Amino acid sequence: MTGPPPLVLISHPMLGPMQAPLEAQGLKVAKGWELAEADKGRVQAIVHAGEIALTPEFLGSLPKLGLIANVSVGYDGVDVAWCRARGIEVTHAKGLNADDVADHALGLLIGAWRNIAAGDRIVRQGTGWRDADRMKPQPSLKGRKVGIVGLGAIGEAVARRVEAMGMSVAWWGPNAKPAAGWPRAASLLELARDSDILVVAARAEASNRGLISAEVIEAVGPQGMIVNVARGSLIDEDALVAALKAGRLGRAGLDVFAQEPTPAARWAEVPNTVLTPHTAGGTTDSIPRMVAQAVENVRLFLGGEPVMSPATA
Repeated sequence: MTGPPPLVLISHPMLGPMQAPLEAQGLKVAKGWELAEADKGRVQAIVHAGEIALTPEFLGSLPKLGLIANVSVGYDGVDVAWCRARGIEVTHAKGLNADDVADHALGLLIGAWRNIAAGDRIVRQGTGWRDADRMKPQPSLKGRKVGIVGLGAIGEAVARRVEAMGMSVAWWGPNAKPAAGWPRAASLLELARDSDILVVAARAEASNRGLISAEVIEAVGPQGMIVNVARGSLIDEDALVAALKAGRLGRAGLDVFAQEPTPAARWAEVPNTVLTPHTAGGTTDSIPRMVAQAVENVRLFLGGEPVMSPATA
Protein backbone atom coordinates (compact mmCIF):
# COMPACT_ATOMS: atom_id res chain seq x y z
CA MET A 1 0.00 0.00 0.00
CA THR A 2 1.47 3.32 -1.04
CA GLY A 3 1.52 6.29 1.31
CA PRO A 4 0.26 9.81 0.64
CA PRO A 5 1.93 11.65 -2.24
CA PRO A 6 4.80 14.06 -1.58
CA LEU A 7 4.03 17.71 -1.01
CA VAL A 8 5.52 20.75 -2.72
CA LEU A 9 5.44 23.66 -0.30
CA ILE A 10 4.88 27.26 -1.42
CA SER A 11 6.82 29.25 1.16
CA HIS A 12 5.14 32.68 1.05
CA PRO A 13 1.74 34.16 0.10
CA MET A 14 3.47 36.25 -2.57
CA LEU A 15 4.02 32.98 -4.44
CA GLY A 16 0.40 31.89 -4.28
CA PRO A 17 0.06 32.08 -8.10
CA MET A 18 2.62 29.23 -8.27
CA GLN A 19 -0.03 26.77 -7.10
CA ALA A 20 -1.75 26.45 -10.47
CA PRO A 21 1.35 25.65 -12.60
CA LEU A 22 2.57 23.17 -9.98
CA GLU A 23 -0.79 21.41 -9.85
CA ALA A 24 -0.84 21.37 -13.65
CA GLN A 25 2.17 19.06 -13.37
CA GLY A 26 0.13 16.70 -11.19
CA LEU A 27 1.88 17.82 -7.99
CA LYS A 28 0.27 18.12 -4.57
CA VAL A 29 0.79 21.61 -3.17
CA ALA A 30 0.71 22.97 0.37
CA LYS A 31 0.99 26.55 1.60
CA GLY A 32 3.72 27.25 4.10
CA TRP A 33 1.58 29.67 6.08
CA GLU A 34 -1.12 26.99 6.48
CA LEU A 35 1.05 23.87 6.81
CA ALA A 36 -0.27 21.36 9.33
CA GLU A 37 2.20 19.70 11.65
CA ALA A 38 1.07 16.29 10.40
CA ASP A 39 2.02 17.23 6.81
CA LYS A 40 5.61 18.31 7.50
CA GLY A 41 6.88 14.78 6.90
CA ARG A 42 5.47 14.82 3.37
CA VAL A 43 7.23 17.99 2.16
CA GLN A 44 9.94 17.10 -0.35
CA ALA A 45 10.36 20.43 -2.17
CA ILE A 46 9.87 24.11 -1.39
CA VAL A 47 9.15 26.79 -3.98
CA HIS A 48 10.62 29.95 -2.55
CA ALA A 49 11.40 33.66 -3.02
CA GLY A 50 15.10 33.77 -2.26
CA GLU A 51 15.23 37.10 -0.43
CA ILE A 52 13.04 35.70 2.38
CA ALA A 53 14.90 33.88 5.14
CA LEU A 54 14.35 30.14 5.61
CA THR A 55 15.62 29.27 9.07
CA PRO A 56 17.48 26.06 9.90
CA GLU A 57 14.83 25.40 12.55
CA PHE A 58 12.04 25.41 9.97
CA LEU A 59 13.98 23.44 7.39
CA GLY A 60 15.01 20.94 10.04
CA SER A 61 11.33 20.27 10.77
CA LEU A 62 10.87 18.87 7.23
CA PRO A 63 12.62 15.49 7.37
CA LYS A 64 12.10 14.56 3.72
CA LEU A 65 12.97 17.93 2.21
CA GLY A 66 15.34 17.59 -0.73
CA LEU A 67 14.94 20.74 -2.84
CA ILE A 68 14.49 24.48 -2.42
CA ALA A 69 13.57 25.90 -5.85
CA ASN A 70 13.93 29.68 -5.78
CA VAL A 71 11.77 31.49 -8.28
CA SER A 72 14.09 34.47 -7.87
CA VAL A 73 17.63 34.98 -9.14
CA GLY A 74 18.89 35.86 -5.67
CA TYR A 75 18.83 33.38 -2.81
CA ASP A 76 20.40 35.26 0.09
CA GLY A 77 17.66 34.05 2.42
CA VAL A 78 18.86 30.47 1.99
CA ASP A 79 22.04 29.09 3.55
CA VAL A 80 23.15 27.00 0.59
CA ALA A 81 26.12 25.39 2.36
CA TRP A 82 23.91 24.39 5.30
CA CYS A 83 21.36 22.88 2.93
CA ARG A 84 23.84 20.96 0.82
CA ALA A 85 25.51 19.54 3.93
CA ARG A 86 22.12 18.00 4.74
CA GLY A 87 21.37 16.74 1.25
CA ILE A 88 19.05 19.59 0.24
CA GLU A 89 19.62 20.97 -3.26
CA VAL A 90 19.05 24.67 -3.96
CA THR A 91 18.23 26.14 -7.37
CA HIS A 92 17.51 29.64 -8.65
CA ALA A 93 16.42 31.54 -11.77
CA LYS A 94 19.92 32.10 -13.07
CA GLY A 95 20.15 35.03 -15.51
CA LEU A 96 16.47 34.94 -16.46
CA ASN A 97 15.69 38.57 -15.63
CA ALA A 98 19.08 40.25 -16.05
CA ASP A 99 17.98 42.49 -18.91
CA ASP A 100 14.87 43.58 -17.06
CA VAL A 101 16.82 44.44 -13.92
CA ALA A 102 19.37 46.33 -16.00
CA ASP A 103 16.58 48.29 -17.72
CA HIS A 104 15.18 49.21 -14.32
CA ALA A 105 18.62 50.24 -13.08
CA LEU A 106 18.93 52.53 -16.07
CA GLY A 107 15.50 53.97 -15.31
CA LEU A 108 16.51 54.72 -11.72
CA LEU A 109 19.80 56.16 -12.93
CA ILE A 110 18.19 58.55 -15.43
CA GLY A 111 15.25 59.35 -13.20
CA ALA A 112 17.37 60.31 -10.21
CA TRP A 113 20.18 62.04 -12.14
CA ARG A 114 17.79 64.18 -14.20
CA ASN A 115 15.29 64.81 -11.37
CA ILE A 116 12.48 63.28 -13.39
CA ALA A 117 10.37 62.11 -10.43
CA ALA A 118 10.77 65.48 -8.71
CA GLY A 119 9.81 67.25 -11.94
CA ASP A 120 6.71 65.09 -12.24
CA ARG A 121 5.63 66.12 -8.73
CA ILE A 122 6.18 69.80 -9.52
CA VAL A 123 3.95 69.62 -12.59
CA ARG A 124 1.20 67.62 -10.86
CA GLN A 125 1.15 69.78 -7.72
CA GLY A 126 1.19 73.03 -9.67
CA THR A 127 3.83 74.49 -7.38
CA GLY A 128 7.51 75.12 -7.75
CA TRP A 129 7.63 75.59 -11.53
CA ARG A 130 10.18 78.36 -11.71
CA ASP A 131 11.99 79.48 -14.80
CA ALA A 132 15.05 80.23 -12.67
CA ASP A 133 15.38 76.51 -11.85
CA ARG A 134 15.69 75.70 -15.55
CA MET A 135 18.95 77.65 -15.50
CA LYS A 136 20.37 75.36 -12.76
CA PRO A 137 20.43 72.06 -14.60
CA GLN A 138 22.11 68.80 -13.57
CA PRO A 139 25.17 67.74 -15.64
CA SER A 140 24.41 65.53 -18.61
CA LEU A 141 24.95 61.77 -18.46
CA LYS A 142 27.15 61.55 -21.53
CA GLY A 143 30.76 61.38 -20.42
CA ARG A 144 29.95 60.39 -16.83
CA LYS A 145 31.86 57.53 -15.19
CA VAL A 146 29.80 54.55 -14.05
CA GLY A 147 31.23 52.07 -11.55
CA ILE A 148 29.52 48.70 -11.32
CA VAL A 149 29.78 46.59 -8.18
CA GLY A 150 29.44 42.99 -9.31
CA LEU A 151 29.93 42.10 -12.98
CA GLY A 152 27.53 39.19 -13.29
CA ALA A 153 24.73 38.96 -15.84
CA ILE A 154 23.00 42.06 -14.45
CA GLY A 155 26.21 44.07 -14.09
CA GLU A 156 27.24 43.28 -17.66
CA ALA A 157 23.78 44.23 -18.96
CA VAL A 158 24.00 47.56 -17.12
CA ALA A 159 27.50 48.15 -18.52
CA ARG A 160 26.34 47.64 -22.11
CA ARG A 161 23.43 50.03 -21.64
CA VAL A 162 25.33 52.90 -20.06
CA GLU A 163 28.19 52.49 -22.54
CA ALA A 164 25.67 52.88 -25.38
CA MET A 165 24.68 56.21 -23.80
CA GLY A 166 28.23 57.52 -23.93
CA MET A 167 29.26 56.79 -20.36
CA SER A 168 32.50 55.05 -19.42
CA VAL A 169 32.46 51.87 -17.35
CA ALA A 170 34.69 50.33 -14.70
CA TRP A 171 33.81 47.63 -12.21
CA TRP A 172 34.87 45.87 -9.07
CA GLY A 173 34.19 42.43 -7.63
CA PRO A 174 36.14 40.09 -5.37
CA ASN A 175 37.15 37.85 -8.28
CA ALA A 176 38.99 38.94 -11.43
CA LYS A 177 37.35 38.31 -14.81
CA PRO A 178 40.08 38.34 -17.48
CA ALA A 179 37.50 38.16 -20.27
CA ALA A 180 35.55 41.19 -19.03
CA GLY A 181 35.27 44.01 -21.51
CA TRP A 182 35.76 46.77 -18.92
CA PRO A 183 38.59 47.57 -16.49
CA ARG A 184 38.46 46.25 -12.92
CA ALA A 185 39.30 48.73 -10.18
CA ALA A 186 41.95 47.82 -7.64
CA SER A 187 39.40 48.12 -4.83
CA LEU A 188 35.79 49.00 -4.16
CA LEU A 189 36.85 52.25 -2.53
CA GLU A 190 38.90 53.22 -5.59
CA LEU A 191 35.93 52.45 -7.82
CA ALA A 192 33.68 54.66 -5.67
CA ARG A 193 36.16 57.55 -5.72
CA ASP A 194 36.51 57.35 -9.50
CA SER A 195 32.77 57.05 -10.31
CA ASP A 196 30.09 59.64 -10.83
CA ILE A 197 27.49 56.89 -10.49
CA LEU A 198 27.92 53.65 -8.54
CA VAL A 199 25.56 50.83 -9.54
CA VAL A 200 25.25 47.95 -7.09
CA ALA A 201 24.53 44.67 -8.89
CA ALA A 202 26.39 42.11 -6.77
CA ARG A 203 24.97 38.87 -5.42
CA ALA A 204 24.13 39.28 -1.75
CA GLU A 205 25.56 36.87 0.79
CA ALA A 206 26.51 36.92 4.46
CA SER A 207 30.10 37.97 3.70
CA ASN A 208 29.16 41.20 1.88
CA ARG A 209 26.48 42.57 4.17
CA GLY A 210 27.06 46.33 4.43
CA LEU A 211 29.60 46.22 1.60
CA ILE A 212 28.62 49.74 0.54
CA SER A 213 29.75 51.30 3.81
CA ALA A 214 29.71 54.91 4.99
CA GLU A 215 33.25 55.27 3.65
CA VAL A 216 32.25 54.01 0.20
CA ILE A 217 29.11 56.17 0.16
CA GLU A 218 31.04 59.32 0.98
CA ALA A 219 33.71 58.41 -1.59
CA VAL A 220 31.00 58.66 -4.26
CA GLY A 221 30.45 62.14 -2.90
CA PRO A 222 28.07 65.09 -2.99
CA GLN A 223 28.04 65.24 -6.80
CA GLY A 224 27.60 61.49 -7.22
CA MET A 225 24.84 58.92 -7.15
CA ILE A 226 24.29 55.34 -5.97
CA VAL A 227 21.86 52.95 -7.68
CA ASN A 228 20.98 49.64 -6.00
CA VAL A 229 19.15 46.84 -7.83
CA ALA A 230 20.80 43.99 -5.92
CA ARG A 231 19.75 43.60 -2.28
CA GLY A 232 19.23 46.11 0.50
CA SER A 233 21.63 44.21 2.75
CA LEU A 234 24.57 45.27 0.56
CA ILE A 235 24.28 48.93 1.64
CA ASP A 236 24.61 50.48 5.07
CA GLU A 237 21.19 52.07 4.71
CA ASP A 238 21.47 54.25 7.82
CA ALA A 239 24.71 55.72 6.46
CA LEU A 240 23.10 56.22 3.04
CA VAL A 241 20.13 58.10 4.49
CA ALA A 242 22.39 60.25 6.67
CA ALA A 243 24.68 61.09 3.74
CA LEU A 244 21.75 62.08 1.50
CA LYS A 245 20.23 64.29 4.18
CA ALA A 246 23.57 65.97 4.89
CA GLY A 247 24.48 66.40 1.22
CA ARG A 248 27.52 64.13 1.46
CA LEU A 249 25.93 61.97 -1.25
CA GLY A 250 24.22 63.68 -4.16
CA ARG A 251 21.39 61.33 -4.99
CA ALA A 252 20.23 57.70 -5.06
CA GLY A 253 17.99 55.34 -7.01
CA LEU A 254 16.89 52.31 -4.99
CA ASP A 255 14.76 49.28 -5.78
CA VAL A 256 15.77 47.26 -2.70
CA PHE A 257 15.91 48.08 0.99
CA ALA A 258 17.23 46.82 4.30
CA GLN A 259 13.67 46.08 5.41
CA GLU A 260 10.96 45.25 2.91
CA PRO A 261 8.46 46.78 2.76
CA THR A 262 10.53 49.76 3.80
CA PRO A 263 8.73 52.21 6.14
CA ALA A 264 7.49 55.22 4.16
CA ALA A 265 8.37 57.54 7.04
CA ARG A 266 12.04 56.56 6.72
CA TRP A 267 12.23 58.29 3.33
CA ALA A 268 9.86 61.21 3.86
CA GLU A 269 12.63 63.76 4.43
CA VAL A 270 15.34 62.16 2.28
CA PRO A 271 16.09 64.35 -0.76
CA ASN A 272 17.15 63.51 -4.30
CA THR A 273 15.94 59.94 -4.43
CA VAL A 274 13.91 57.74 -6.76
CA LEU A 275 12.50 54.69 -4.99
CA THR A 276 10.68 51.61 -6.31
CA PRO A 277 9.23 48.65 -4.36
CA HIS A 278 11.58 45.81 -5.42
CA THR A 279 10.06 45.50 -8.87
CA ALA A 280 13.17 45.58 -11.08
CA GLY A 281 13.12 41.91 -12.02
CA GLY A 282 9.40 41.41 -12.47
CA THR A 283 8.05 41.82 -15.99
CA THR A 284 5.48 40.00 -18.07
CA ASP A 285 8.38 38.39 -19.93
CA SER A 286 10.71 37.44 -17.07
CA ILE A 287 8.23 36.15 -14.47
CA PRO A 288 6.80 33.34 -16.67
CA ARG A 289 10.36 32.19 -17.44
CA MET A 290 11.31 32.20 -13.75
CA VAL A 291 8.14 30.38 -12.73
CA ALA A 292 8.58 27.78 -15.48
CA GLN A 293 12.17 27.07 -14.46
CA ALA A 294 11.23 26.64 -10.78
CA VAL A 295 8.39 24.26 -11.72
CA GLU A 296 10.71 22.30 -14.01
CA ASN A 297 13.31 22.00 -11.25
CA VAL A 298 10.66 20.59 -8.92
CA ARG A 299 9.51 18.14 -11.60
CA LEU A 300 13.06 17.02 -12.32
CA PHE A 301 13.89 16.56 -8.66
CA LEU A 302 10.80 14.53 -7.84
CA GLY A 303 11.45 12.44 -10.95
CA GLY A 304 14.97 11.62 -9.80
CA GLU A 305 16.64 13.67 -12.55
CA PRO A 306 19.39 16.31 -12.25
CA VAL A 307 18.01 19.80 -11.64
CA MET A 308 18.65 22.90 -13.73
CA SER A 309 20.36 26.04 -12.46
CA PRO A 310 21.81 24.94 -9.11
CA ALA A 311 22.79 27.80 -6.81
CA THR A 312 26.41 28.59 -6.07
CA ALA A 313 27.34 27.99 -2.44
